[in-house]
Amino acid sequence: KISYIIIMLSLLLVVSDAVAYKRGDLELTLGGSGSSDNSFDNSVINFEAGLGIFLTENFEGIWRQGISFADVDDSNEWNGSTRLAFDYHFNWQPWYPYLGLNIGYLYGDTVKEQFIAGPDGGVKYFVNRTTYILCGIEYQVLFTETNEVDDNFDDGRFVYVLGIGFTF
Repeated sequence: KISYIIIMLSLLLVVSDAVAYKRGDLELTLGGSGSSDNSFDNSVINFEAGLGIFLTENFEGIWRQGISFADVDDSNEWNGSTRLAFDYHFNWQPWYPYLGLNIGYLYGDTVKEQFIAGPDGGVKYFVNRTTYILCGIEYQVLFTETNEVDDNFDDGRFVYVLGIGFTF
């Protein structure tokens, strides 16, 4: 049994060398979550999506969209955030860790509408040439004017994503 498990786990780490990104490659990322009480009367749904283009084999420009819908106590509320990010990818096939920066805008029914900016990072694990599992994190500094960024840095928020991605 142990040999079988070791063989199966080792197969997860074998991905073709053809996975490397190249200039002009596009990718789509999708992630989501949700929660409800036991009677499904109070529910929250979150969705994250991104569309990126590789400007070089390592630098990617990405549009990211987050949407949150809450149906709580007979009230429907929406929140969203739209961000632009620039990430540097390290080619450690089949792992692709990345680090970058993002800037965008936070808006909705239950949040103060304001700008957001900060660092992001994560890792992509390719399961085949075009499909990967994504685990990422962003730290968002909230501000309405640029002179507030330094003062608000310690009061930011984290955004996590676990999802799937596709290159084409």
